Amino acid sequence: NTLKHLISKRQIACGNILPTQSLYTWEGKLNQESESLVLMKTSIEMREVAIKEIKRVHPYQVPAIISWETESNDEYGRWVMESTSQLI
Repeated sequence: NTLKHLISKRQIACGNILPTQSLYTWEGKLNQESESLVLMKTSIEMREVAIKEIKRVHPYQVPAIISWETESNDEYGRWVMESTSQLI
């Protein structure tokens, strides 16, 4: 499981798995698939490391990796920082 792998490596703090339907074209063919949308929370310091690892382990040739910076309440932000700290 990719989420467990990233959490165990302390590259992400947690992830949410949401079932979804995707409609897209690939290699000239229209496809509709059941997929999972995964929201992963990490620190800014670990973002590039996590993205590199996702690309390495993801089964898709072109995984959709979308990143944006957000704000959170202080307690949650501290927990994310502690959970992704490589110094522990």
